[in-house]
Amino acid sequence: MGRDLEKKIWLYSLIIMFIGLVVLYSASYNNVRVGQKVFFDQLGFAGIGIVIMYVLGRIDYRKFYDSAYFLYALNVFVLFLVLVTGRQALGASRWIDIAGISFQPSEFMKLTLILMLGRYFSRRRVNLSFSFLSKTQLIIRDFIFPFTLTLIPMFLIFKQPDLGTALLLFGIFFIMLFVGGIGYRYILSFFIFCLCFSPLAWHILKPYQRDRLLVFLNPDKDPLGAGYTIIQSKIAIGSGQLFGKGWLAGTQSQLNFLPERHTDFIFSVVGEEWGLMGTLLVLAMYFLLIHTAINIAEQIKDRFGVYVCIGIAAILALQAIINIGMVMGLFPIVGITLPFISYGRSSFFVCVFMMGFLLSLSKR
Repeated sequence: MGRDLEKKIWLYSLIIMFIGLVVLYSASYNNVRVGQKVFFDQLGFAGIGIVIMYVLGRIDYRKFYDSAYFLYALNVFVLFLVLVTGRQALGASRWIDIAGISFQPSEFMKLTLILMLGRYFSRRRVNLSFSFLSKTQLIIRDFIFPFTLTLIPMFLIFKQPDLGTALLLFGIFFIMLFVGGIGYRYILSFFIFCLCFSPLAWHILKPYQRDRLLVFLNPDKDPLGAGYTIIQSKIAIGSGQLFGKGWLAGTQSQLNFLPERHTDFIFSVVGEEWGLMGTLLVLAMYFLLIHTAINIAEQIKDRFGVYVCIGIAAILALQAIINIGMVMGLFPIVGITLPFISYGRSSFFVCVFMMGFLLSLSKR
C-alpha cells in the first residue's frame, strides 16, 4: 500500500508541475511585464524540485520532529528581519536576500508552522486531559498557547503586508485543532470569539486592502482601478466556455489585458485557454493529491506524522480553494498562489518540500 501511495504522489505532483509549466509558458509568452524569463526560471525550479523530492522522500520524517521548534523560531526571526531589512516590491516588504538568494520567508512559515503544531499537539495526552486538568488549564494548553505561537508569525506576515498568508496560517491552526481531537464546542466557541473581533480588523487594514474588500462586494465600483483585475479575470474564465480558446490563443492574456497572470491569476489563463474541461482537470489533480495525503494520514500510526499529513493536505486545499475562488470573484483578492502552477521560487519549493514529506511518510 505504501508503495502505491508513493507512486500516486509522484504521478499527481508531476502532472500538476507539467500543467503549471505549460500554462506559465502561455502566461509569459506575450507578457510585457516579465517576459518568458519566468517560464525558464520555473522550469529550472522543477528540475531542482524533483531532486529535492527524491532526497526528502528517503529521509525519515521523524528527524524533523526534533528540530520543529528550532525551525519555527528561525523562521520567526527571519520574518522579523524582513520587516527591518527586507526588499520591497509592489508596495510590500516580503522578500529577503541571504547569500545572494532572494526568497519569501512567509511561504516557508506555512510548513514550519505545521511541523511546530504537529509536534506540540502530538504530545497532548488526550486521555488525561479531562481527569487531571481544570478547564482553565485546558484552555491555556489547547488554545491560548498554540494560538499565541500561531499569532506571532501571523502578525509579522500581516505587517509586510500579506493578509492572504496570514489568514492561511489561521486556517492551518483551525484545522489542526480538529485533528487534535479537541471538543467541537470548544473549537466553535473559539471561532465565534475570533469572529466577534473581526470587524475591528477593518481599521488596521491598508487602504488598498480595504479597496479589495469593497471591490469584492461591487467589482464595478472601480472598474479601471482596484476592480480592473478581477473584471478581466472573470471575462477570461467565462470566454473559455467548454473547451477553451486554445493554447496561446487567449485574448485577455495574450493581449495583456490580464495583470499578474503568471502568479495569483494564472488560473484565469487555464479557464480562458483550456475552458471548463481544463479547469476540471486541474481540480481533479489537486483532489487526488489531497486525497492521497489523507490516505497516508489514515494509515500512519505516528501522531506527529498524522498532523503533518493533514497539515499538508490543508495547505493544498486552502490555497487551491482560495486562489480559484479569488480569480472567479467568489472571494476577495488576498494574494494566494496556486500550488505548483503559479510562478514563484519560494511557493514552488515549499510545495516541493511538502511532497517530499509525503513521500517519506508514505514509506512508513
